[in-house]
Amino acid sequence: MSVHFRKLALIGIGLIGSSIALAARRQGLADVIAISTRSQTTLDEARELGLGDIYTLDAAEAVRGADLVILCAPVGAYEAIARAIAPALQPGAILSDVGSVKAHVVKVVGPHVPADVSFIPGHPIAGTEHSGPSAGFAELFAGRWCILTPQPDVAQGQTDKLVAFWEGMGSNVEIMEAGHHDMVLAITSHIPHLIAYNIVGTADDLETVTKSEVIKFSAGGFRDFTRIAASDPVMWRDVFLTNREAVLEMLGRFLSDLSTLQHAVDIGDGPALEAIFTRTRAIRRSIISAGQETAAPDFGRPHEAAPVPDVPYVREHGGGDDA
Repeated sequence: MSVHFRKLALIGIGLIGSSIALAARRQGLADVIAISTRSQTTLDEARELGLGDIYTLDAAEAVRGADLVILCAPVGAYEAIARAIAPALQPGAILSDVGSVKAHVVKVVGPHVPADVSFIPGHPIAGTEHSGPSAGFAELFAGRWCILTPQPDVAQGQTDKLVAFWEGMGSNVEIMEAGHHDMVLAITSHIPHLIAYNIVGTADDLETVTKSEVIKFSAGGFRDFTRIAASDPVMWRDVFLTNREAVLEMLGRFLSDLSTLQHAVDIGDGPALEAIFTRTRAIRRSIISAGQETAAPDFGRPHEAAPVPDVPYVREHGGGDDA
């Protein structure tokens, strides 16, 4: 199914919003793109980057006449935004979002959505540790999943339009119930971020290891934690505050499993440790098989070639097996 919107309104223009603007423009999914954000500086940056056609600090003005509206701000701001734009939403429009939690979005946005507007919360599972309008790129969603949680009263045709929009930007789309989404993402995204923030903070607090040593000798595991921990702090603050129940439930299970690992290390139970590590290694292989990660060593990072030593013997005789 192909889809085309007359006017796309993006409320918020960080990494996800700017990537939607670029992808939608490239794929011809909207005639006009309106951008609204609370910060004049951010709005000016979006204008300089040419991300849209209309730029305004007034969210209601941005959504007026739009047949697709996507909230791309931190989820903590959603309720105020919904209240402000509700009177200006066009009958027949689709209202969606990109937040990492869904039950909260339904709770705080739903009551403000007019009956003649289709409310279909969404979550593109794509991103980087960078933020702001300049962080976006059109390929961000290619081959990644986008979860939609349409409300029960939404016509199937409207859901199909939004599915086609995300597919047009390269996403795979899954329909899911909001509460189930929050449980799934709590373990696949939210808890990993919480752990990353914590372990990087712990390293920063250590008195027996200097900060320069932490930076200089960062092995792959810690280095990758720092990438996750560099994510937008405002966005993740709101995620944990608005998905509190699911995060706490999954965190409890994680702590229980961590206690099991601690016990195995404490008593020197090698077979138990190896069994756990073997099982979890299979998960990594499954993620690669599903096309959600590269099989290249070190996550495909480029590496410099090792320097060739300037040794006379090597220059004169070559460096073959017999050298």
